[in-house]
Amino acid sequence: MSTALHTDRFRRSPASYDVVILGAGAAGLMCAATAGRRGRRVLVLEKTGRCGKKILMSGGGRCNFTNMYSGPENFLSANPHFCKSALSRYTPWDFIALVDAHGIAYHEKERGQLFCDQSSKQIVQLLLDECAQAGVTIRTRAEVVSVARRTAGGFDVQLAGADDTDEGDMLSAESVVVATGGLSIPRMGASGIGFDIARRFGLTVRETRAALVPFVLGEPTRSCFGALSGVGLPVEARCSDASFDGGLLFTHRGLSGPVMLQVSSYWLPGDAVSVDLFAQGDAHDWLVERCAARPDAQLATVLSERLPKRLAVRLCREAGEASLGDPRLRSLGAADIRSIADRLSAWSFKPAGTEGYKTAEVTIGGVDTGQLSSTTMVARDVPGLYFVGEVVDVTGHLGGHNFQWAWASGQAAGQVV
Repeated sequence: MSTALHTDRFRRSPASYDVVILGAGAAGLMCAATAGRRGRRVLVLEKTGRCGKKILMSGGGRCNFTNMYSGPENFLSANPHFCKSALSRYTPWDFIALVDAHGIAYHEKERGQLFCDQSSKQIVQLLLDECAQAGVTIRTRAEVVSVARRTAGGFDVQLAGADDTDEGDMLSAESVVVATGGLSIPRMGASGIGFDIARRFGLTVRETRAALVPFVLGEPTRSCFGALSGVGLPVEARCSDASFDGGLLFTHRGLSGPVMLQVSSYWLPGDAVSVDLFAQGDAHDWLVERCAARPDAQLATVLSERLPKRLAVRLCREAGEASLGDPRLRSLGAADIRSIADRLSAWSFKPAGTEGYKTAEVTIGGVDTGQLSSTTMVARDVPGLYFVGEVVDVTGHLGGHNFQWAWASGQAAGQVV
């Protein structure tokens, strides 16, 4: 009897929609609400049991939902011009207006970063309410197996069955929007299916790697600085041609904090990272002044005036008998002071790697923008197939920029699907 019922269901015509959106994250839900308001019949498919899981965990549970100063200069892509169209047509102020309309209180933490006063749940609820008002249907625990183009036009979307005896639902749609995200934080349901779909339709996927992610140190550096876990300070960090200032945090495995996450997006294996531990002043001038004021003090003691004490002591121990030992200041000559200042201003290390996708906030790389329309996000050679959000080769800096790309790219596709 169960077999007959299964066969009857399988033979039914696939449920049909104007738009099927794969992924109920920031970009997918924004796209759905935008398309639904245009009267389109929209279905959102979410693999996990809950919508907006990355939104919920973002910003320490308060969601850094945008950045007031977000612009093209805050994004990495093989084509840095690609993001300009979408970002210019849906600005941070557009999303802020939506937040205001839903009565969500928020605050600026720093540098234009906006956070909910209460909870990131409010942003997810905003999106769900917008979708409900637009008549959007959302299905959770709906895992997509494949997407195929129909001979007569449009697409078939095959869902996984509940078990080995269930062949799963088949859906049809005029348009499919891939909003499946990247590979970061797999425990949240991240997978590479968006990249797989792109490749199946002949699109190029640029090499991906973890970004906005802590660094891991190798030995002996790791042993030397591992005892500093929990120590933090403001610094300026540089890698390749990129430079950022912000907080650095030592961990038991390496280095984290906002500034290290920023730099990680530009780092490639073998690259060195340079850190200015005296980012808020001139190390040389300060040392000269302290030598005159406290000639009998030891170097580590004086450095503790500007650096965390444990770090000051560790830097001196690391140097051993080198110029940055722990001498009394009166013993330092001009060349010694210059050497110490240079070391403090450009402490260099080569990471052994990063913590990878497990803790990365985003995935860098993705669907090649050269094959997408910057205006609509549609694949140029596959009419009706769209890619939005993190699955695309557009990656923002830390501080709300990736959410702004999700809103802007989702809205760009939602206006035309």
